[in-house]
Amino acid sequence: MVGLAVFAILLGIAVPNFSTFMQNSKIRTSAEAIQNGLSLARVEAVRRNTNVQFALGAGTSWVVGCQTATNDCPASIQTRAGTNGSSNIRVVTSEVVATTGLAAGTPVFDSILSFNSLGRVTTATLPAGHNAAFDVTNPDGGTCAAVSGSMRCLRVVVTPGGQVRMCDPALTRSGDAQAC
Repeated sequence: MVGLAVFAILLGIAVPNFSTFMQNSKIRTSAEAIQNGLSLARVEAVRRNTNVQFALGAGTSWVVGCQTATNDCPASIQTRAGTNGSSNIRVVTSEVVATTGLAAGTPVFDSILSFNSLGRVTTATLPAGHNAAFDVTNPDGGTCAAVSGSMRCLRVVVTPGGQVRMCDPALTRSGDAQAC
């Protein structure tokens, strides 16, 4: 009976932490899927020697395809359905001035990025000197750690040079590779 009581106490302590762990895993999985889609678009643009675009759809769904479809380069190379992973994940896009980290005054980037044959983002979808940001959150799981919550919300950043990286907006230490 004592063993059962100890087990019940340990279970009561573990369940809230397990819930947070699961919510954070859903956020990370969705952010990694977006990062992988962006990397795929970049690689396909270089491989096919043509412009390839990444288009974010509803939720976390996306499509990678050639900007100008041909027999050798289809409009849809690969897709990810929004039903893969967690349905309550939210992605918010923004355009950030690279030198200051502040939001762009009149953003051009919305949810489509095109990569050219050199692997760079085209200026038609992202102005020079600006970064594209995809903020991945889970509002049903709580608030982000960046605003005193328990969720480890993530950001996927794309530079004009085509670098795609994932970072944590809650980390602010300079020199930390995971910080935004």
